[in-house]
Amino acid sequence: MTTTTSDDVLDVTAAPAAAVAPPAAEALLGVETSLCGRKWCLREADESAATIIARQMQIPDALARVIAGRGIAPENAQAFLTPRLRDSFPDPSSLADMDLAAATIWDALESGRRMALFADYDVDGATSAAQLWRWLQHFGHEAEIYIPDRIEEGYGPSAAAFETLRERGAELVVTLDCGAAAHEALKHGAGIGLDIVVIDHHLMDHDFPPAAALVNPNRPDDTSGCGHLAAAGVTFVLLAALNREGRRRGKITPDNEPDLLQWIDLAALGTVCDVVALTGINRALVAQGLRVMGQWQQTGLKALADVSSVEGEASTYHAGFLLGPRINAGGRVGRSDLGARLLTTEDTALAERLARELDSLNAERRAIEQDVQEAALAQLERQGSDRAVLVASGEDWHPGVIGVVAGRLKEKFSKPVIIIGLDRKTGKGTGKGSGRSVPGVNLGGAISAAREAGLLIAGGGHAMAGGLTVEADRINELVAFLDERLAPELAAAGDAMALQLDGVLSAAGVTVELAELLSRAEPYGQANPEPRFVLPRMRVGFAKRVGKDHVRFTLKDMAGTPVQGIAFRCADEPMGEALLKAGEGLFHASGRIKLDTWQGRRRVQLQLDDLATAQE
Repeated sequence: MTTTTSDDVLDVTAAPAAAVAPPAAEALLGVETSLCGRKWCLREADESAATIIARQMQIPDALARVIAGRGIAPENAQAFLTPRLRDSFPDPSSLADMDLAAATIWDALESGRRMALFADYDVDGATSAAQLWRWLQHFGHEAEIYIPDRIEEGYGPSAAAFETLRERGAELVVTLDCGAAAHEALKHGAGIGLDIVVIDHHLMDHDFPPAAALVNPNRPDDTSGCGHLAAAGVTFVLLAALNREGRRRGKITPDNEPDLLQWIDLAALGTVCDVVALTGINRALVAQGLRVMGQWQQTGLKALADVSSVEGEASTYHAGFLLGPRINAGGRVGRSDLGARLLTTEDTALAERLARELDSLNAERRAIEQDVQEAALAQLERQGSDRAVLVASGEDWHPGVIGVVAGRLKEKFSKPVIIIGLDRKTGKGTGKGSGRSVPGVNLGGAISAAREAGLLIAGGGHAMAGGLTVEADRINELVAFLDERLAPELAAAGDAMALQLDGVLSAAGVTVELAELLSRAEPYGQANPEPRFVLPRMRVGFAKRVGKDHVRFTLKDMAGTPVQGIAFRCADEPMGEALLKAGEGLFHASGRIKLDTWQGRRRVQLQLDDLATAQE
């Protein structure tokens, strides 16, 4: 792999602009800078609400404060702990064009018109396609699934793809997790005789592309309040609309009505992996979906669980960190349709083969990702710390991993990071980049502004992430532009980047019972972060490097009460080095209280996030 050094393309030294920061929150236990370089803050919570919740629900103060810290009022605490789909499921008709989309699909189904499902190449797209495909198959229709190749075709619909589908006989195309901004492609599709229904959730403006129906809770005129749905969630609502339309037409009766809950695990998987807010209907979708997923009735998911060593009840961890990455691997470094094929097959042998292939591609993806991360990290460490945005670029860095690498390095440096893969074969060269941001810094807005300023061939995104295409010889200009624009936002972000902690626990308070109680607040994810607690004034009694760079340890408080734990991917970082010097120093430890089941035994452990030096 050939890489481009920071000296080759990055020589910008613009200083951050001055900004007035908001009043700083008090540092918890006085930790202004931890071993991971972060300030610690106690998460804001209505303490009176927490007291009421603890009394009304008969739960410990620690769990009550977690609930209050998520903005849950006492009267909504029970619904938060036991989310039900029927309490939050929207009227499908409340989404703009939903009834029109359902009618259009039913018209095609009744008239025997051939349908194609055009989906994005990530988990959200694959699970959306699988849901609608399974619903159509229930009524005897075998729709074609088309997933564009990430490298050759890029994101979203294209004129060439629509030409291909038309040649194969498609008359109606349903786009899933894409299409809302594909003006030219949809215009071309309409011109060659395709009817197109768009099912999407990405932000869009008032300029709608031509479509028979455009369902997107984030279209400007949609008043459903469902803008936090992933495409998989929008698709699940579409299935409810299709069932209702079928009943209205007399085509669905109690004898042939498909049970949508059999596919809710697919909706949950897409929702978790798209990292949307787990509030409202999303929370209920995921809670119910994980229960269905844990039965492992879906042939493809069962095969994927087997190769991922997932057993028993499903969790957001299983969905987001074990199953999802393997499905994504097909779109990142393999064949883009593998995930959708796995999620739609009932052939056990085929499912096992596809799952093994995806598992192998995921291992390949991780190796490629590691190479790019190491090269990018070396660049960023040479650039200094005065920039508001960090940019690294290298020749032939795989576009399927640069976003993941940007996310990991963003966490390390606590500032926006953009990773650009350069293609020198196109003459002077162009680069495709992916960026990830930190709270309070609108990276997507800055990238859009750079595009409008003529610095980019293409680019956009949202506050926390963005993508771009740039000429290699304009990267320095781009960095200078982004640095000047984002420096005030980074300076003002302040406590938004602090490690938010839910409370202080004694070592004796870290129990299996507490871990079980905290699990009642699941599913955890975006907008409902997993609770983090502080154990003050602890010594390291034992520490050992395990795996490549993990550390297993035992902490003890001043009375000698032990807490066992694990710290991931930190052995060569300051936190890991401090742990491995067992017995030296006194520390405040912050992390998550987790249940660990091994050989049938349940025990509690601390999954360590950060350490801070404590005074003797």
